[in-house]
Amino acid sequence: MDVSFAVNRERPGFAGGKYPADCSSRIVLNHITSRWGVLVLLALERGTLRWGELRREVEGISEKMLASTLKTFEADGILHREAQPTVPPRVDYTLTERGREVAMRLMPLMDWIADNADDIVGER
Repeated sequence: MDVSFAVNRERPGFAGGKYPADCSSRIVLNHITSRWGVLVLLALERGTLRWGELRREVEGISEKMLASTLKTFEADGILHREAQPTVPPRVDYTLTERGREVAMRLMPLMDWIADNADDIVGER
């Protein structure tokens, strides 16, 4: 596979020969590629989900981490939270256009990981 295209172009977030600690791209990268961020994005990429549905789809995520991830993504404009005025309360989570775009960009990486994970883990 030819990956020379990446070598010959300017790297995003790279300035003055380094990746600066205070770069905004580093903050967003941390939000999106956190342990749970990727999985929440991929779960929501398939459509609107409620809290409990997200907890079931993203096995192992704690309530605290789910709440934190959702709050961060909402603040970043990656997802939309809609509370329904019902009893019991119903809250739906949906990716925004920005969220759908980032999820689609993650899919090739996740495809590569899925294709190679067993071999990589098996080599340990």
